[in-house]
Amino acid sequence: MTSRLIPPGAREEYLETNLGRVRVLRSTANATPGGALPLLLIHGGGSDNAAISWFELFEAFGADREVLALDLPGFGYTQVEPVGGPRDQGDFVAAMAGRLGVARAVVVGVSMGGDVAMQVALRHPNLAAGLVLIAPGGLVPVFRNRQANLVAWTLASLPDRAMDPLARLANRYVEKALTSMVHDVATLPPQVRTEFLAEAARHPEGMGYRRYNQASLAPTRMRNNLLPVVHEIGAPTLFFHGRQDTLVSPSGSVDAARRMPDARLVLVDDCGHWAHLEASDRFRAELSAFLSELGR
Repeated sequence: MTSRLIPPGAREEYLETNLGRVRVLRSTANATPGGALPLLLIHGGGSDNAAISWFELFEAFGADREVLALDLPGFGYTQVEPVGGPRDQGDFVAAMAGRLGVARAVVVGVSMGGDVAMQVALRHPNLAAGLVLIAPGGLVPVFRNRQANLVAWTLASLPDRAMDPLARLANRYVEKALTSMVHDVATLPPQVRTEFLAEAARHPEGMGYRRYNQASLAPTRMRNNLLPVVHEIGAPTLFFHGRQDTLVSPSGSVDAARRMPDARLVLVDDCGHWAHLEASDRFRAELSAFLSELGR
């Protein structure tokens, strides 16, 4: 049996659904039922899964509240075909929260998962008591510039038979890609680095992330740009973004935080795209303060 990463303070379980099996990581500590709001965690794209993004949160927060994270369709050990873009992923997360008995939670998302978390807040506002968005996607009108956007859309539009070998080729350089994601790879737990490489090997075609990109890109713009509607998100929101993030510009978080009615932005020096892992002590402190402000 293939070894898999289970974060400290978490246990693995599976939900059987009409779409297939969904892997869920759940905190093992016996938090008081009906007490503090649960944390519902949504991982990012690429070669990510729930154990990678949220390796350090179960043990840190599981004693006070239930902590839950699932592998999205097309990622990790979930055996469900990819559902598509952030709207569909948000609906999927909300449906799984219902299956898990979670009616209201603090929804935490990183990168692609931040985009999904905002969709949860917009489409299922009763579920999202608060939002924590780490380097979230979905906050730019175009990908870098119009020329780059067109190239990205053209590649994403290729049929799978053409994309599969290109994706497998790109995965040969996944370790180098990891170093470009973060400001200092030495700040990452070694277990996270190992699992990131293993995830790329398990899903060499990256189908879950591919379907997300196909749904998000148009020839001249990003279909998933939420800047025009983020003011409709009423849930208190914490943005946490590395200043040296080269994958998702902090400018989107800055702009969104200004437009939202109840949002606070933390920009972290000497951090790249995985700021919550690169500056884990700072992130846990900011998350603890945010949860205290919510009062639950």
